[in-house]
Amino acid sequence: MTGSRGWRTRFAPAPTGWLHLGHVLNAITVWGMARAFGGSVVLRIEDHDRRRCKPEYEDGIREDLAWLGFIPDDEAPPQRAREDRYAERLGELESRDLVYPCQCSRRAIAGGSGERHRELVYPGSCRTRHLDSGCTAARRLRFEEEEQSFHDLRLGTISQTPALQCGDLLVRDRDGQWTYQFAVTVDDMDQGIDLVIRGIDLLPSTGRQLQLARLLGRTRPLMFMHHALIRHDDGEKLSKSRGDTGVRELRAAGASAAEVIGAAAHAGGLVGRAAPLPATDVSTLFAEGAFGSLPRFGAPEVRG
Repeated sequence: MTGSRGWRTRFAPAPTGWLHLGHVLNAITVWGMARAFGGSVVLRIEDHDRRRCKPEYEDGIREDLAWLGFIPDDEAPPQRAREDRYAERLGELESRDLVYPCQCSRRAIAGGSGERHRELVYPGSCRTRHLDSGCTAARRLRFEEEEQSFHDLRLGTISQTPALQCGDLLVRDRDGQWTYQFAVTVDDMDQGIDLVIRGIDLLPSTGRQLQLARLLGRTRPLMFMHHALIRHDDGEKLSKSRGDTGVRELRAAGASAAEVIGAAAHAGGLVGRAAPLPATDVSTLFAEGAFGSLPRFGAPEVRG
């Protein structure tokens, strides 16, 4: 893949539902930063979850992005086309005895409580069991207790210790599906991504992805920017599972693309009032320092 600009970021939706205003806010930030500071945008379809991803949602993503006016500079292969690459990288970790089979279910890790949403710390139950590799498809990566520090363009310097946050990292589940953490880390390395822009709900993933990337041999610096979320009055973020109003519903109701972008920018705190905002103008939000508490962004520094 090639890009016409000096550094690369990505817009990486999962085709598990229709795009909503939360996705539009992410697109505003991705394209706005890239256009303001000379970067290029890679579209990547993150369809590693075979149970939930559907072709019609993938088609809908492309259609909605085109209608909104967010045109990528490049496109990466979807994750379903990269199974062999993920297996290759897993094999490299296995050859260094960094990975082991794991039979534990989420319920077992939670101690039988069945809690679905809280962060669970894997206690290492299978780490020393020396299970036969054929007993399960699931694999965990040994995480030693190492602090990972990184600079977020919006939040400043952050330190995380993944071994204390999540324990040994699941890289492939019991059904043989690659996990989000593993797939996106391999993808970002292979696709030359320099700046990861995503919602603050994914901030806890950052340290573990950095630790994984270093074990995979990444040396190129990776920058991050975690933006605010659009939330309901009850504090919950917009989500596909709640059936929040999607771009296609707003479009069908007669809203223009600029009105939808303006509404997302307002709901996300980028502008003081909702007003039409065409995709071609989103860079002004960042070049003029209108994002969050930062008075002005400097161009992301990218080293070879």
